[in-house]
Amino acid sequence: MRVGLYPGTFDPITLGHTDIIRRACALVDRLVIGVAINTGKGPMFTLEERVAMVEEECAKLSAETGTEIVAHPFENLLIDCAHDVGAQIIVRGLRAVTDFEYEYQMVGMNRAMDSSVETVFLMAEAKYQAIASKLVKEIAKLDGDVSKFVTPEVKEKLLKKIG
Repeated sequence: MRVGLYPGTFDPITLGHTDIIRRACALVDRLVIGVAINTGKGPMFTLEERVAMVEEECAKLSAETGTEIVAHPFENLLIDCAHDVGAQIIVRGLRAVTDFEYEYQMVGMNRAMDSSVETVFLMAEAKYQAIASKLVKEIAKLDGDVSKFVTPEVKEKLLKKIG
């Protein structure tokens, strides 16, 4: 069984994330969505809220693709998380060249720790490449319309969180 790990903060999960998840499903039999605890980033949503959103969004994708998708909170090293969930593949989404520089360093470090875990980069569809959770939250805080960036369910949770 090919197991993939797609890590991120998912604060909140966006259409860009779900695009990567949908396409990653074609590569693996089981996809683990690693929801990083990462309090250093100061997430808007609690870990429990982010995991719940990921589970809700991924239930639809799992039914659509036939791939088992599960959410897994983690706070340890990414490579250790990959070991914990039995992943042979780490899936990373790329939006722009600036993402690649950071990801290139991460791959090198992860390979130095365990060369048996492969990293696969997937480019988001063109219409999703500019989406970043940080920007979605900022737009929502300033009363902008985030409908093009998140599902209606996530939009509702975002607006409720902002008040």
